[in-house]
Amino acid sequence: MLNIVSMGKWLASALLVAAMSMSAAAHNHGMKKDIVAIAAADGQFSTLVAAVKAADLVETLKGEGPFTVFAPTNDAFAALPEGTLEMLLKPENKGQLQAVLTYHVLGAKVMSGDIAGKELSTATVQGEEVAIDATNGVNVAGANVVAADIKASNGVIHVIDAVILPPSMR
Repeated sequence: MLNIVSMGKWLASALLVAAMSMSAAAHNHGMKKDIVAIAAADGQFSTLVAAVKAADLVETLKGEGPFTVFAPTNDAFAALPEGTLEMLLKPENKGQLQAVLTYHVLGAKVMSGDIAGKELSTATVQGEEVAIDATNGVNVAGANVVAADIKASNGVIHVIDAVILPPSMR
């Protein structure tokens, strides 16, 4: 009888470990939130989320990707010249808003470790090149990355402290 009790305890422990492992694996594979869901759940991105909605880019950024999004915080949007955000959010300026927002997006997943120590220029989803300097921290077209490598199911988010404008809009 002692052997059956010991075996039962071992089996229960093994089943518990297996269940925990499966739960962790499910969490790590495919159950992460997409870029839009992560941004929408974080209050520091409420202005960005409102802009993405106004630009009709929600479905695009919920897509398969992979994407790298340089995500400006609410404070970054607040630092724009007075009236700029309000002007961009008007329905008649949707094209300009789309251009600004897609300039913050790369069509590949780029983790901070991929560019550490490098200076490069790369195409954005908007179509124009953006300068990235990762030799001393990470600077993207004048904006500093203040939090990096927020993993999403369809890419990665890097938080930046300024809104960056495409060269054609400067």
